[in-house]
Amino acid sequence: MKDFDSTAAVRLIEVTRRFGRGKSAVAALRGVSVGLRAGTFTAIMGPSGSGKSTLLQCAAGLDRPTSGRVLLGETDLATMSESRLTKLRRDRIGFVFQSFNLIPALTARQNITLPLRLAGRRADKDWLEDLVKRTGLSQRIGHRPTEMSGGQQQRVAIARALITRPAVVFGDEPTGALDIATGREILGLLREVVDTLGQTLVMVTHDPVAASYADQVLFLADGSIVDSMDRPGADQVAARLTRLGG
Repeated sequence: MKDFDSTAAVRLIEVTRRFGRGKSAVAALRGVSVGLRAGTFTAIMGPSGSGKSTLLQCAAGLDRPTSGRVLLGETDLATMSESRLTKLRRDRIGFVFQSFNLIPALTARQNITLPLRLAGRRADKDWLEDLVKRTGLSQRIGHRPTEMSGGQQQRVAIARALITRPAVVFGDEPTGALDIATGREILGLLREVVDTLGQTLVMVTHDPVAASYADQVLFLADGSIVDSMDRPGADQVAARLTRLGG
């Protein structure tokens, strides 16, 4: 599981995360070490309470480990102040959530470019146009979230995550609120983003079919990475998850 060469976009080194103190403390992560290669799609799976979300939050700089190190490229997140960490997340990390997290009063275009506006930067018109085309939003760019389907809203969220050209995009159950057909469309789009743009993508999911779109699937149990698979089929993922109790 250890892969600390220079091609890793994100590295976790002996990361432990405990909640609470004393005898009531609970370890969500137990000495996790893993490197996630740049330009690849990684899915994280495991039973409820296995540490999936905590791993994602620590890797993305949303939560600090109790011990260990998290590196984005060569940047050690543990050494950064909260203000610098906030800027890093805004500039170098993209997020796609199950609940879309769009601003209702803003149009699709305004939602996509919001991270740049918050950073005081102008949008690259060519890049914005490219993202709009890639995500199939050309006919919806002036619409607000309430005027769009769930799949269209998630496409806006994906474009928003990519607008800053981030080092890594993290997805937390990005197809969890979508119907099966729409979810597959979104997964195809995420796969295309990795294949054509070289984007690094890390996704927590409970869906074996979703995981089958990834280059690598990491399986967690009791706060530790217990197995991994390269480009597995959905049936293989489901069988392994069943043995973990997921």
